[in-house]
Amino acid sequence: MSERESGPGRKPPRPGVDPSGAVSFPIFQAATYAFPDTAGIEAYHEDPSSHYFYSRYANPTCDACARALAALEGGEDALLFSSGMGAIASAVFSFLRSGDEILSMSDVYGGTLRLFQDVLPRFGVAVTWFGASDAVAAIRSASPAARLVYLESPTNPTLEIVDLAAAARAARERGLVTLIDGTFASPVNQKPLSLGIDVVIHSATKYLGGHSDLTAGAVVGSSAHLARIHAAMKVFGTNLDPFAAFLVHRGLKTLEVRVRRQCESAMRIASVLAEHPRVRRALYPGLASHPGHEVARRQMSGFGGVVTFEVKGGLEGARRVMDRLRVVLNAPSLGSVESLASIPVLTSHEGFSAEALARAGVTEGMIRLSVGVEPVEDLLADLDGALSE
Repeated sequence: MSERESGPGRKPPRPGVDPSGAVSFPIFQAATYAFPDTAGIEAYHEDPSSHYFYSRYANPTCDACARALAALEGGEDALLFSSGMGAIASAVFSFLRSGDEILSMSDVYGGTLRLFQDVLPRFGVAVTWFGASDAVAAIRSASPAARLVYLESPTNPTLEIVDLAAAARAARERGLVTLIDGTFASPVNQKPLSLGIDVVIHSATKYLGGHSDLTAGAVVGSSAHLARIHAAMKVFGTNLDPFAAFLVHRGLKTLEVRVRRQCESAMRIASVLAEHPRVRRALYPGLASHPGHEVARRQMSGFGGVVTFEVKGGLEGARRVMDRLRVVLNAPSLGSVESLASIPVLTSHEGFSAEALARAGVTEGMIRLSVGVEPVEDLLADLDGALSE
């Protein structure tokens, strides 16, 4: 791959290795970059890979991390953003204009739901919603105005599963671009690009960073698609700070170790919760009872570190359980080394109407548990104590 093909403003050495030989790629805390002469600036505009220009456009630390992430996902290129929502908004706006339509799953992250429900219509973009099991049918029946298909799998917080290969085939037949929020699976458990999806988005705040100490987003895909998104990133100013990129890059080094441990513990916890008398239902793709289990087995190498369960007693029941947890922290977000739990109607889906919650499958008694790397016996004991009479 040539330097120009590697993406806008890129000067790739070996992936993730500084030309000095530093094993830990250094932080280039620079806002701008000097040229030896005016001819150098002119050469940059002819070939952006010839030099760095301005860190809103590209930065060596961010690029090193992006190259590592692209390799993990099997993509040609990657970009880093200041947050997951910055990545989602930049990607979506890159492919839409007034009069277009986006097809979106109804069960998506609350921030995404707000973007699609409250913001896109103000710019003349129509949104058509569909359920996880109806993805292929919705794509095949899309109107001529449709341009983009937006997916999540597993979904937040109900952990529904979409047949990504089938959805990607249907979208290609209609000439639609497919985007997926792959945060919950991470590149360890699922590689959507290999299944035909065009662009993968991550909240790097979660599994990619993995330590609750940064906010970041990422987009991975083909060089052609990433060039469009990079143009939007430069205009919107949603680029990631180099220090945060350094932390994401560090997190990628332990990603597989962390995620494999979290998946193993989550499977045990989900199995126990599914049989607990105070749990109305447990949602986890690894359970044979999960409606998407067979598809998940086919397209995932692990079922993820998030377990969602609904307790009896509605919101009051969920509050009671949350307030009795001692090892698991009551906090939004997920994918960290610490186990975190939250009530979606008070966090990611707070303030949504009953209709919107029903469409997303979110109930008041639902608790989303992000399993960390603590000893699983400690987590099971903590949950049992919180659920006890």
